[in-house]
Amino acid sequence: MAVPFRKVSKTSGRMRRTHYKIEAASVVKCKNCGASIKPHRACPECGFYKGKNVLEKESSENKDTK
Repeated sequence: MAVPFRKVSKTSGRMRRTHYKIEAASVVKCKNCGASIKPHRACPECGFYKGKNVLEKESSENKDTK
């Protein structure tokens, strides 16, 4: 089994890991309703994607009857 010849110092290990960081998720505004959404996804608020209605959203009238 392979074993390191010398101990890796704290500095060397930390320098190697400097690019392992969390980035904030990218967010864009829906062109139809202005809601904040992830890019390249249908808007969960209005159901539009690229100017077309791709998701049928229930109206408030249908929710009252249930």
